[in-house]
Amino acid sequence: MLDVQLRGRDDLLPVVRGFAASLASVTEVPLDELVPEAADSLTDAIGQWRTWLAGRGAGLVAIAQPARFNWPGYWIAVLASEASSPASDAVVALMFGSPAGVVLSPQAPALVGSAATDLPIQQGYVVAPLDPALPAPATYPAQSGRVEAIALAARATGPVVLVPEAQAAAGRGLVGDRYEVGAGTFTPVRGGGRGYDLTLIEAEVLDQLVLPAGRRLDYGEARRNLITRGIDLNSLVGRRFRVGNVECLGQRLCEPCAHLERLTTKGVLRELIHRGGLRADILTDGHIRVGDAIHADDG
Repeated sequence: MLDVQLRGRDDLLPVVRGFAASLASVTEVPLDELVPEAADSLTDAIGQWRTWLAGRGAGLVAIAQPARFNWPGYWIAVLASEASSPASDAVVALMFGSPAGVVLSPQAPALVGSAATDLPIQQGYVVAPLDPALPAPATYPAQSGRVEAIALAARATGPVVLVPEAQAAAGRGLVGDRYEVGAGTFTPVRGGGRGYDLTLIEAEVLDQLVLPAGRRLDYGEARRNLITRGIDLNSLVGRRFRVGNVECLGQRLCEPCAHLERLTTKGVLRELIHRGGLRADILTDGHIRVGDAIHADDG
């Protein structure tokens, strides 16, 4: 994501310039390539952007019910203007996370960090590839690190406690944690699911994270089970790895969301994008202790 600012163009509606800035941010393309030469409305501009994206193997897909849309990636929201104002005064925001929050809004910077559920979302769009074929799995070298801290919360949104060790239960989670008993905020309603047993985040990310007003995030505040050091967690997606004597499988990135920002402080959602850690399954029972080695085999 690029931190794109609005360009002064009196001949273009603010909503068009705001959408162009958000699209430039999510595609990481220079804004000058995306600002239309002319556009009478947002609808007109969207047609031009769709043509531009099609030439690059992607599309701009409208979301049927944007106010209820829920997925962990980027999407662009158009917020309804005030009743007394024309639609051309609408505000565009770049959203991220599940539940979603605003990570960029050049027209209204104060909206950054706001949850989607608190906003008057009128339209939504996702940039999507035209061909959904998945790339071949990457090959990674062996890696190793260690457990820096272990954090458990007995209930959803409840306080997090740092502990020296925890019992790992295959297919369930860490004993004493809300997800092990099926009581986490994101625990599947019907049970099961993958990637809910264990969450991890890199200590290096938290150590370097500086939020507005100089605020920092303590290890427990990150609300991940394991704080690691010395290993690239993003590269463990789709790979088996061991924490001490416990075998695990990395399922997907543990992206930040509006819920985490609500429980912590402003700026967390934006600053942890693609750095929020890993969601993993626990494949074998065992014990995990602070200081235990983390090892990933060759991919």
